[in-house]
Amino acid sequence: MRPKGKVFLLDDDELIVSMLSRALRGDGYEVHAETDPEGAVEKVRLFRPDVALLDINLPGQNGIDILGEIVGKQIPTQVVMLTSDDTADTAVRAMKVGATDYLTKPFNLDEVKIVLGQIIEKANLRQEVEYLRKAGSDMSQREIIGKTNVMHKLRTRCEKLADSEVPIVLITGESGTGKEVFARYMHDRMHRKDPSAFAPFVGINCAALPEQLIESELFGHDKGAFTDAKSDKKGVFEQAYGGSILLDEIGEMRQDLQSKLLRVLEERKVRRIGGREDIPFDATVFATTNRNLEGAVEKGEFRVDLYYRLNAFSIHLPPLRERREDIPLVARHFLAEYSKKYKKTGMRDFSPEAIGFLAAYRWPGNCRELRNVIERIVVLENDEIILPEHLPTEILQAGTRAEGIAPGGLTIPDAGLSLDEVEKTLIRQALEKAGNNKTVAAKLLGISYDSLRYQVKKFGLE
Repeated sequence: MRPKGKVFLLDDDELIVSMLSRALRGDGYEVHAETDPEGAVEKVRLFRPDVALLDINLPGQNGIDILGEIVGKQIPTQVVMLTSDDTADTAVRAMKVGATDYLTKPFNLDEVKIVLGQIIEKANLRQEVEYLRKAGSDMSQREIIGKTNVMHKLRTRCEKLADSEVPIVLITGESGTGKEVFARYMHDRMHRKDPSAFAPFVGINCAALPEQLIESELFGHDKGAFTDAKSDKKGVFEQAYGGSILLDEIGEMRQDLQSKLLRVLEERKVRRIGGREDIPFDATVFATTNRNLEGAVEKGEFRVDLYYRLNAFSIHLPPLRERREDIPLVARHFLAEYSKKYKKTGMRDFSPEAIGFLAAYRWPGNCRELRNVIERIVVLENDEIILPEHLPTEILQAGTRAEGIAPGGLTIPDAGLSLDEVEKTLIRQALEKAGNNKTVAAKLLGISYDSLRYQVKKFGLE
């Protein structure tokens, strides 16, 4: 069970420390308690609490001085001061230095729990707003679209893995098949039981970042660890605490990082660059790749022990061309999404002919390519029904080839044939398929509109 939050407690009164620690742990908090102020700031930095409860009157050091150091070193924690002095001057002084709130002794436990709950709730809300601002709240990225048997099985498998809260899932498939969509789907299902609790979904592309940056992005770094490390930085494993991590294109990760990642996954702890302490992490790890990892292992390009650690629970996503029955459903989903986004609410559907062309195309870029095609059509066109003439040329040509009029698909009989008759027949077929729309017919034949008009006039096909 994930803790409600992490609390650092510093008070020289052992009775207060014992009472508060026991009560907060019983209420679901993770607590680090101290009675000695020596090295308190460093202990706060290493423990990384959500809230620090600091007594103002400490032996040898004032609690407000410790607060000032925490604020000055930009340690990301909210501080609540504990004081037996209920005068306004004390509260104002603490708040000016950077305290979030203060509690006056003697205090009751319910009061402490309420204050902690409110502070952590507000912090989670700010974090969630920032996360949504950066990542976007596009719910279409969380839906699995498809009615074929293979998609039904995949959806069922995802739900079983999510309900079991497995720690690591490997998702494989060609580029554009929706690996991140499946990861987000499982993430949402894992955290649906408590929708009020913020569960971040933090992703990193292992192939896109420069080699000198990826280790810092993964594991974080402490201030001064290298030349440009001007402050502490959390890596994705810390950022994703209580949620999920997406390690995209993990097959491209260099081997020295593979060994460090294996250690992190095995021990469920991470150490920042330049850090001296291991930091526990609590997050589900989704690793995705379009590579054949087994082949990469055989070639010595991917660690076999990491592969087996990742592959304990895996799913493989089929390319779109292997589930053609889903293409109309996915296309209509994207049409609805982009019609709403670009305020083209009059665009309602595809013509049967357009759906036929979409279903015949091989979609080498899979769902991502289909998404881009539909978005372009919605932006550029205004018709209520999407027709073949709105589709890109390569899709129209693929539809023609699918019906057997492909280069090399015709043979010359022994008795010979008339080239003019072949041309006339193909032009007539293109016009019929395009509903006598010359622009579409020209696209189907791969010729210019003017060339088609000439051929139509030549053969008397007006």
